Amino acid sequence: MRRLWLTFAQAVTISVAVLFVLNTLKPEWLRDTAPGAVVAVRQAPPSEGAAASAAGSYATAAQRSLPAVVHIFTSKAVGGSRHPLMDDPVFRHFFGDRFNGDPGQRSSGLGSGVIVSADGFILTNNHVVEAADAMEVALNDGRKFEARLIGRDPETDLAVLKITADAGLPSITFAEGSALQVGDVVLAIGNPFGVGQTVTMGIVSALGRSQLGINTFENYIQTDAAINPGNSGGALVDSDGHLVGINTAIYSRSGGSLGIGFAIPVSIARNVRGQIVARGEVTRGWVGVEIQDITPELAESFGLRDARGALIAGVLRNSPADRAGIRPGDVLVAIGEQSIADPRAMLDLVAGLAPGQKARFRVRRGAEAVDLDVEVGRRPTPAAPQR
Repeated sequence: MRRLWLTFAQAVTISVAVLFVLNTLKPEWLRDTAPGAVVAVRQAPPSEGAAASAAGSYATAAQRSLPAVVHIFTSKAVGGSRHPLMDDPVFRHFFGDRFNGDPGQRSSGLGSGVIVSADGFILTNNHVVEAADAMEVALNDGRKFEARLIGRDPETDLAVLKITADAGLPSITFAEGSALQVGDVVLAIGNPFGVGQTVTMGIVSALGRSQLGINTFENYIQTDAAINPGNSGGALVDSDGHLVGINTAIYSRSGGSLGIGFAIPVSIARNVRGQIVARGEVTRGWVGVEIQDITPELAESFGLRDARGALIAGVLRNSPADRAGIRPGDVLVAIGEQSIADPRAMLDLVAGLAPGQKARFRVRRGAEAVDLDVEVGRRPTPAAPQR
């Protein structure tokens, strides 16, 4: 019995010694194989897509859209100041052209753009490129290209550029025009203040913003995603990385972002891009009237039941409206089957008509409703700004 006890005691002692050595030198052996222990399964590192899909991350959206957003560097020649006596031949005989200013001076600017097709068409703002005589586009991967202007549309502040590359170019995908809602998360991508490509995040604050005095045709997306100088022409994308707008303007008292930025909706940008690529310009309908809002005072003075519609304040002589019989004082209430709520709706609807198309205009003239057939004309090209 005593011998059996001694054998047991020695076995326990040896076992304890072995466990001590293992716990000191190879503790993971004990954790991985101990009865009842939770065995850790080693997994491969998460892929980029899996990491991007983590809750609260918009990395996937950024990765999809960043390569298609470009920096646009513009320059133009600036003539030096001319000496007032340079027109005097005696003065020129003695002093030559030394006071004629430096003809080699140039001014530069910067903005952003979005590659919208793999063959190199780029959407940007008109105000980014309107005064430039040379443009360079820098891609996110470091490549640089000389760009040429395909066409501009000052009335929506959009322009289309073209670059040519031997290798394929990244391009962005368009979102569905009607899918955006107030409260949706959006990312603004551009080159603010020239610091380099930057992504900011916010939400859609409002849709259909107009009467801001920025452009003739206004239907802006308002967002609180930070937009700053240099972001103009850049992309506003949704949480999937699809293009929903072109960043255009900000409301600011300091020059920096105050959380009120505006972007041109993708539906307008797509239409303008298509027309410019096809014809080099944007064609809109026009009837030749001056319109204004109907205030309660005007409604009362004209004997109108309500303030809906667009008041015809003036008619251009020999214009389509004049030839159709529209008169000052008429109130336009419908075009075809579309009712007119205000002058903005009338402007947008007429602009969407094709020149040469006939449309039926319904006006209220005093107490009666009058239907007039108008052959739509072509909207005149706005005069270039004096600089």
